[in-house]
Amino acid sequence: MKRVLILLYLFVLISLSALAQGADQRQAEIDNQVWKPFHAAFEARDAKALNALYAEQVLRVTPAGVDTRNLFKQQNIDSYANTNASGTKTSLDFWFESRQTSDDTSYEIGIFKITAETNGNSSTFYGQFHIVIKKIDGVWKITQDWDSPNINGRPITAKDFSRKSPLQF
Repeated sequence: MKRVLILLYLFVLISLSALAQGADQRQAEIDNQVWKPFHAAFEARDAKALNALYAEQVLRVTPAGVDTRNLFKQQNIDSYANTNASGTKTSLDFWFESRQTSDDTSYEIGIFKITAETNGNSSTFYGQFHIVIKKIDGVWKITQDWDSPNINGRPITAKDFSRKSPLQF
């Protein structure tokens, strides 16, 4: 009986290890297919590349409202054209608070900092994001994108952002 319990214990440990490795592998895929290109497209102000990271149908939620018609994609194109014309340089930093990933879906929560510089004047914005990413035809795509400058009604600040180091791509 003792031998059976030891074997069962070892089986459980090996199974848990395999599950953790699978989640790590999926998150590495998501980083390579979504977050690294997202970061690069955002900082390059490349709306076409950014929009390509989203699924065909997306639920986008911001303080301005709910977008279920993908209007945000055209807004990205218009906004990036305007900031590119003005010579605005943008940097994006972020880190994850939580990442829950299954075989085909990931729910990711994090804090971001956006710094925009135009003609020597700099502005910094902070926010929280909740992103749902799904594997569609073998490729990870953003299917839900929610962000807000507040947590529990309180503005997110540099102090909130400094709790963790931003990811490096």
